[in-house]
Amino acid sequence: MYQYNEQDQTLIEERVTQFRGQTQRFLNGELGPDEFRALRLMNGLYVQTHAPMLRVAVPYGLLASRQLRMLAKVARDYDKGYCHFTTRQNVQYNWPDLERVPDLLAELATVQMHAIQTSGNCLRNTTSDHLAGVCPDELEDPRPYCEIIRQWTTLHPEFAYLPRKFKIAVSGSEQDRAAVQLHDIGVYLVRNEEGRIGFRVLAGGGLGRTPIIGQTVKAFLEKKHLLSYLEAILRVYNLLGRRDNKYKARIKILVKETGLEKFTALVENEWLSIRDDMLLSDERIAAMQAQFALPAYDPAANNDSSLAQHLADDQAFAKWYKYNSTDHRVPGYRAVFVSLKAPDSPPGDITADQLDALANLADAYSFGEVRSTHRQNLVLADIKHADLYTLWQKLDALKLATPNIGTATDMICCPGLDFCSLANAGSIGVAREINEALDDMDYIHDIGDLKINMSGCMNGCAHQSVGHIGILGVDKKGEEWYQITLGGSSENEAAIGDRLGPSVAKHQITKSITRILDVYIQHRLEEEAFLQTVKRVGLEPFREKVYANH
Repeated sequence: MYQYNEQDQTLIEERVTQFRGQTQRFLNGELGPDEFRALRLMNGLYVQTHAPMLRVAVPYGLLASRQLRMLAKVARDYDKGYCHFTTRQNVQYNWPDLERVPDLLAELATVQMHAIQTSGNCLRNTTSDHLAGVCPDELEDPRPYCEIIRQWTTLHPEFAYLPRKFKIAVSGSEQDRAAVQLHDIGVYLVRNEEGRIGFRVLAGGGLGRTPIIGQTVKAFLEKKHLLSYLEAILRVYNLLGRRDNKYKARIKILVKETGLEKFTALVENEWLSIRDDMLLSDERIAAMQAQFALPAYDPAANNDSSLAQHLADDQAFAKWYKYNSTDHRVPGYRAVFVSLKAPDSPPGDITADQLDALANLADAYSFGEVRSTHRQNLVLADIKHADLYTLWQKLDALKLATPNIGTATDMICCPGLDFCSLANAGSIGVAREINEALDDMDYIHDIGDLKINMSGCMNGCAHQSVGHIGILGVDKKGEEWYQITLGGSSENEAAIGDRLGPSVAKHQITKSITRILDVYIQHRLEEEAFLQTVKRVGLEPFREKVYANH
């Protein structure tokens, strides 16, 4: 993984010093709340329902074991013993004391971590495929380009105060595991007709109040022009994006209202004026790729014969292997998902003790690295076949081996009313109730790939608009109600879900979800996935069942 140089380290240390002074002036009454708000947001600090919330950046989801141990230390020393992984592959702490946040940031800086630009109207953390570098369907590792983008975006002087927040995602694989089409800018590594690898660039994607799928603005971009083209898009947005209405300030609205053809022309015109001044050299790309060199894989790993025997002898292990591990590009290895979706735990939460233990497992079995996913789980990317059984036993003892990756209980869920000051309805308690109901269903693993996403407000932090089943909390005269959408997807054929009908009361939402699954089981053809059934039969059968007794 990328290692900070002296310039990187100096930048984050000086940022900590700067924010320490800003925080002290605010506490002394020398800065007003509005003045301090802009400063704290640029350092990842929100004011939530019960306490400040600090969001820590995890660039493209990659963590070293020493960083996991620091996250554990912060959880113990500054929070309540746990932290939360988000859909942007970042980490959140929900209970830090404001006056101690500078100390917290200083400790993070010792392991190359920070909270810079994790909030505010700026360029946010760049995300990517959690299987980057190890997946068999990859054209090229996207992480070097993510790091180049990270360095370009960090404290970019022209884009510090954009009309609204701005998010970029990059993928190098055939299968989109990074929700690229749902970002302000999405970047795919592609091969053109001449066999050269470059980028397909999308713009105008986004979720929240007005979910929109991004559109292609450049079908093929040479690698050397990556930063100049991104800069051109940002310049057009920064100049023309609306600042009079925050609900219409995202680039997705600008692209929609301007029209793709005219927007692309504006970008191309801006790009012509800067492209030769911002060339990305082959040498810089090669130097960055060297930072992500392959680890020392064991050439004898594929000779293991124990895995097949364990799979035959232990059904619980076989189930975990099926759902929580996936193919690896190197024979004899698999990538393992660490489930943060145990039935009795809020989705995405992990304790300090679990973080420490996971760091030890990463050192012992996966070259000291862990990845976070946009579905709020973690990944140990490089596990030998011979180590899978032992690793499973250790993860199981830590309650990190629930065999549910990609199933209905692998829910994305935001903090909702439990923590978030923007929420209209609860999420964590509802997720627990739904999980308990689904765990009682004998057929839940037979359902296969099913993504349930639930948000407590229109901001859509949990991507409810693109869930196979989406759940959105709304407020009705002080009561919690939930809207349901079906048919969304964040993968290759990205789609916004269709609203099923009127919102349902809190006490009815779990029953509504189980009824939806009953309809799917009743109508599906052999081996037909949930999305395929919804597309084939339409919403009406689901609508009739859900609202039968309303």
